[in-house]
Amino acid sequence: MPAFDAIYRAESRRVLATLIRLLGDFDLAEEALHDAFTAALERWPVDGVPGNPRAWLVSTGRFKAIDVLRRRARFDRAAAALAASIEAEASSAGQEVEVDADEVEDDRLRLIFTCCHPALSRDAQLALTLREVCGLTTEEIGHAFLTDPRTIAQRIVRAKGKIRDARIPYQVPSRTELPDRLDNVLHVIYLVFNEGYSASSGDALTRQDLSGEAIRLGRLLVELLGEPEASGLLALMLLQESRRAARTSEDGELVLLADQDRARWDRALIAEGAGRLEQALASRRIGPYTLQAAIAAAHAHAATAEATDWQAIVALYDVMVRLDASPVMQLNRAAAVSMRDGPAEGLALMDALLAAGDLDDYYLAHSARADMCRRLGRTADARASYARALELTRQGPERRFLERRMAELTTGNRLGKHGFQG
Repeated sequence: MPAFDAIYRAESRRVLATLIRLLGDFDLAEEALHDAFTAALERWPVDGVPGNPRAWLVSTGRFKAIDVLRRRARFDRAAAALAASIEAEASSAGQEVEVDADEVEDDRLRLIFTCCHPALSRDAQLALTLREVCGLTTEEIGHAFLTDPRTIAQRIVRAKGKIRDARIPYQVPSRTELPDRLDNVLHVIYLVFNEGYSASSGDALTRQDLSGEAIRLGRLLVELLGEPEASGLLALMLLQESRRAARTSEDGELVLLADQDRARWDRALIAEGAGRLEQALASRRIGPYTLQAAIAAAHAHAATAEATDWQAIVALYDVMVRLDASPVMQLNRAAAVSMRDGPAEGLALMDALLAAGDLDDYYLAHSARADMCRRLGRTADARASYARALELTRQGPERRFLERRMAELTTGNRLGKHGFQG
């Protein structure tokens, strides 16, 4: 039943968000969602698809939840009271819930902010968002983050328990609370995107399902909130995503930014990303995602690798580091400096960062150092850094790339222009 599959993909997360609001319980809403789609699978082939499938599913889900609560009521007085309350509300609203499109989108926004509530740990926020907002299974989340699905499931259960026990409100925060809460939401969405853009493990460089979901959530936030940093994040994701097709060879191997066929970059995504960036910059409320989007735009607008404006990119990193002096951001700046001023200058910055100890377990730091040593002709140092990077990476294409780089040190055959990933 093709129509059923399409409706499930388009509506299941929307219906779930509304059921959570109506029922006030994540687990009950999920059970109701499942029951509603099961009922649809039985009824629609006979009765036909209703004119408003979303309203039908919400109404059916709510009445299925009432049935569940009635069964529990024999043992639980609270369930009896909740069933009566939901039933009274449902009766007053008629047999089919009026589902206003704007209200449904508000429900989705409420769900995002609830999943990213600061009372939850970052790991819990991420797992809950991927499960409830994006609809990924615990197995898919576990695979993406190299974590046992049982651990992910426990993390989600604990997060829901905390939301219930702490009575965390299912609502969009007030304007005064929004900046702090929005930071959490944007960070979680960017984590989802990064895992899709550069998978932390496995034999594929990317996971388009995750980056696609992150972009979808980014669009939703921009549409519903209109916050400049949300636009900045969306611009950043679109500009990075535009390079996806060129980042791997036909056999799935990693292709560095400088070696990519720029004709394969998605110009429509670049144009949209550039437009979103302009909107964010025009607000004059410029944050770290907008700055990173500006750096991504500088790469996107370079006709060739040699035409890249490294002067502008280093200047943007200078500003970026003042906002976010994290070791990873300083690493990115050091790599850009190596392209503007030469590998010796970049290596000095990199060695200082590694000496501080914060990046010792970060394979990209050792990979970048290896590339700088290679460009300086320090073969032994390059080999040692590639070996350390290999110890740390868990992803097939990156492992094979590092192995080829090490072999190149012996054979003298060059694989690419420099070690920046794209």
